[in-house]
Amino acid sequence: MRKILTTFIIFMMLTIPFSSIGAEEGLAVSSSSAILLEASTGEIIFEKNPHEKLAPASMTKIMTMLLIIENIERNVIGWDDVVTVSENASSMGGSQILLETGEKMNVRDLFKGIAVASGNDASVALAEQIYGTEANFVAMMNKRAKELGLKNTNFKNVHGLDAANHYTSAYDMAMIAKELVKHEEVLKYTSIYEDYLRIDSPRKIWLVNTNNVVP
Repeated sequence: MRKILTTFIIFMMLTIPFSSIGAEEGLAVSSSSAILLEASTGEIIFEKNPHEKLAPASMTKIMTMLLIIENIERNVIGWDDVVTVSENASSMGGSQILLETGEKMNVRDLFKGIAVASGNDASVALAEQIYGTEANFVAMMNKRAKELGLKNTNFKNVHGLDAANHYTSAYDMAMIAKELVKHEEVLKYTSIYEDYLRIDSPRKIWLVNTNNVVP
């Protein structure tokens, strides 16, 4: 499961079509950069321009989820803590779970909204809850990247919407993903195919995983 998760998220970020995992020929032919690794050992199976700087889009949330789960495990926040959504968080465009300003939602559901539906609004809400502001959270993302020894990564936001100087590489993203899947709890959420939030509310929302390898 760890191997599949890490492999797929890197492939997703770089839009890599692949015909056979076992052979380099025909792998990542239309991509400028790619990497395939075994998550538990870090063994690189295939790579192509792995250190090229690219915009990561929503794969940014791999680092966002890593920081969130690390803070949960350090008891900075808890799964059942309730977060009040700010106007800043609710105003996020792109993929979202339709949070409203002043809405209250627990950490578990917000994290689910990130892991399953790639919620930009949920990402900002949890970032603000943990470090006060999104900017503070982003600073910690970049600090964590340095701790992991990453040399071609710089984050400007927690969600991946286009921003100047917001970049990473296939190799760096693989290293972040490798670190993330060490946390078994994360896999409970990334393996969800579909679920609902606000189940008893008129604003109930259906979450569907965009990862096509999730059954």
